[in-house]
Amino acid sequence: MARATWPQLPLAAWKETYATLHLWTQIVGKIRLAQTPWLNHSWHVVLYVSASGLTTSAVPYSDRVFQLDFDFIDHVLRVSTSDGACKEVKLFPRSVADFYAELVRSLTELGLDVHINELPNEIPDAIPFSEDHAHASYDREYVECFWRILVQSARVFHLFRTGFIGKCSPVHFFWGSFDLAVTRFSGRPARLTSGGGSVPNLPESVTRDAYSHEVSSAGFWPGGQGIDYPAFYSYSSPAPPGFSSMPIRPVQAFWSRDLSEYILPYDAMRTAANPEQALMDFLISTYEAAAIAGSWDRAALECPFGVPGIPRKA
Repeated sequence: MARATWPQLPLAAWKETYATLHLWTQIVGKIRLAQTPWLNHSWHVVLYVSASGLTTSAVPYSDRVFQLDFDFIDHVLRVSTSDGACKEVKLFPRSVADFYAELVRSLTELGLDVHINELPNEIPDAIPFSEDHAHASYDREYVECFWRILVQSARVFHLFRTGFIGKCSPVHFFWGSFDLAVTRFSGRPARLTSGGGSVPNLPESVTRDAYSHEVSSAGFWPGGQGIDYPAFYSYSSPAPPGFSSMPIRPVQAFWSRDLSEYILPYDAMRTAANPEQALMDFLISTYEAAAIAGSWDRAALECPFGVPGIPRKA
């Protein structure tokens, strides 16, 4: 199952593993957060999809750098430094507290003294990492399924990103909300409003920075938040009048009043005749909904999709 291009990922089958892995990625993400200068919209804290899992990329530490790599093929977390040292933390059914303790010990042995806020973000009833013995599940097959979906989604997201010459985020993985995302910007500042309080353990200052400018954002997440299945999503912030009633594709996509965003169920995309085209149709049509309803300067912001080896025409 895990070797399929677009494998199944039923939420009920791996929800305990999902919860544990979410917390493990938060630990790794917070280590990057503690060492990296703040970048607009929290882009400095993210993880990236790699050829074997998820990576922090290079993290600064004095005159060295280090990197943390989740390897979901060999099922280890690899910590490597620019002076050639390396440690591995094995991924298997173990508590968050146990994983955290071994990772901290490995960092110390590599000469990396990093301190993080142990309270998870964006999770209700959060337990400090060193005290969390409740989450201890790890199903290797479903973790690999999840990662392979990220690989394929990122491939489509990267192509979608090339069709925009305005400000656009990287394709990156947010460990707080546990989703892969790409975000386009209109170039106009947004009216700053309150709103961070609705997300547990997320400072409002972070939310205000994230949405300081008008955005159209899309991504993939494995479910939760009132949706009991994996799905692709797309939203606009602030949402312009009429955004929720714009025509979108494919036909299986819909507007969720509960989430205030468009949803394309993953299984609907996965079983389509051309899954990649179904996903691209969703990305394009929901962006167009935001751009048209929000009166974006599309002529100045858009361009043809990129082609390998061929420079974009100016």
